[in-house]
Amino acid sequence: MTTNKRKQMSSPSAIICPSVLASDLSNLTAECERVITAGADWVHLDVMDGHFVPNLTFGHTVVEHLRKNIKDAYLDCHLMVTNPAQWISEFKKAGGDNITFHIESEMPAGGVDELINMIKDAGMKVGVSLKPGTPIETILPICDKVDLVLIMTVEPGFGGQKFMPDMMSKVKKIRELYPSLNIQVDGGLGPATIDTAACAGANVIVAGSSIYKSDDAEHAIAQLRSAVDNAGKA
Repeated sequence: MTTNKRKQMSSPSAIICPSVLASDLSNLTAECERVITAGADWVHLDVMDGHFVPNLTFGHTVVEHLRKNIKDAYLDCHLMVTNPAQWISEFKKAGGDNITFHIESEMPAGGVDELINMIKDAGMKVGVSLKPGTPIETILPICDKVDLVLIMTVEPGFGGQKFMPDMMSKVKKIRELYPSLNIQVDGGLGPATIDTAACAGANVIVAGSSIYKSDDAEHAIAQLRSAVDNAGKA
């Protein structure tokens, strides 16, 4: 008899990561403190270089100042940049806890394995992400070498896009193969979409507008967490 792998092991805990792109960036420290007080686990920082994606956000200097002001926060740095290897040391010095790179970005001479090792050697956790149009098979050979897989549920570059439910087949595939791996989803996550993502196997939830624009951030975070926890028990 075949047993669901996900039920053989404890599912990873829910991790809720408000994306600061939806916050009041002119008051970033207070905005991060607000969601942390409301129960957020990580702070998600979307770093865009205007080249790998069409939008331009902020870099390591903003992360550095944020770290000085919120010393204990877990800073989850999603690098949507052309050459992530170039920025590893800067984000380490700035105080980043995690670097998630895109599999579609440029790699150092030793390829993706070298990039993963560079991030680990710098003392940070490492994640790999892929755009909606990139086949999941592209990252399968390295999933056992990273701490997190980020499945984009919108095209990277701008907030406020609609959730792509067809990306859940990628989440399901990774969860079947790696029952204890942190699987992050980013884009369009909120009350109307969280159950779909959670039931597919996502446990690390990036949410922007549904938290920052909510009248009750604590309730919004609790709702996301509950969906993940309930899916893990099913």
